[in-house]
Amino acid sequence: MDRLETRELAYFLAVAEELHFGRAAIRLGIAQPALSKTVRQLERRLGVTLFERTSRAVALTEAGRVLAREAGVALAAMSAAALRTQRAGTRDPRLLLAMKPGGDAGLLPAILAAYDREPQALPVEVVFGAAPSRMLREGQADAALLHAPPDELAGLDTETLLTEAPVAVLPVSHPLAHRASLRMADLAGENLHRKPADPGAMKPLSELMHLIALGRTVAVLPRVLTRPLRDDLITVPMTDLPPVALLLAWPAHSTSRPVAALARAAAAAISGS
Repeated sequence: MDRLETRELAYFLAVAEELHFGRAAIRLGIAQPALSKTVRQLERRLGVTLFERTSRAVALTEAGRVLAREAGVALAAMSAAALRTQRAGTRDPRLLLAMKPGGDAGLLPAILAAYDREPQALPVEVVFGAAPSRMLREGQADAALLHAPPDELAGLDTETLLTEAPVAVLPVSHPLAHRASLRMADLAGENLHRKPADPGAMKPLSELMHLIALGRTVAVLPRVLTRPLRDDLITVPMTDLPPVALLLAWPAHSTSRPVAALARAAAAAISGS
């Protein structure tokens, strides 16, 4: 079978997201017959039916759901590769490192100092955002410092820098504030802050900490994200949750020498700390 074309995948994804050929064609800026023809050609090439079509509705088949998931990843990876290639080819190449504000556990100065000694080092620009893993996947960064569950690390290589138990963040006046430790059951009935499904919808940490101080919510976070801690807040270790790792992450199978040098520098800085 010939390789799939990015145009075919983009057309298919538009229909998969709209579940309507007319709306997808308007979104793509093409005629609907041309879109329908491309999707039919794609189905013939793959030998599967991607959409169940009736006069009233369009729905993805199981094969279509698989392709929608895989095509989205593939197109995002291609877009990210283009952005990284463009950065590497500029007159003054640099390495973009994404992280949440305060999300380095104080390790970044030592990592950057070790990186500066690497012969493949580039100038590093630290870019801050609520979703560094997404910035990395979308090509807005070359590497990232992040805390992420295993299901968010697919397609990434990582170096573990630090492992800590998560903590509850409470106002100092909270009845549980001076406990030696807590379990999730102790927080039953509290307005517990939940991580949104869309990382881009996450509140800035400063806003979250302010809401906690006002008594509007409580949160369970990696300890590293609580430093420095406001005077009107306190952290209490959680004993029934798995440890949280601070990771340096970069795209899997990366051949970037500057990124490899950053990973070496991070490992050296942590082992020497």
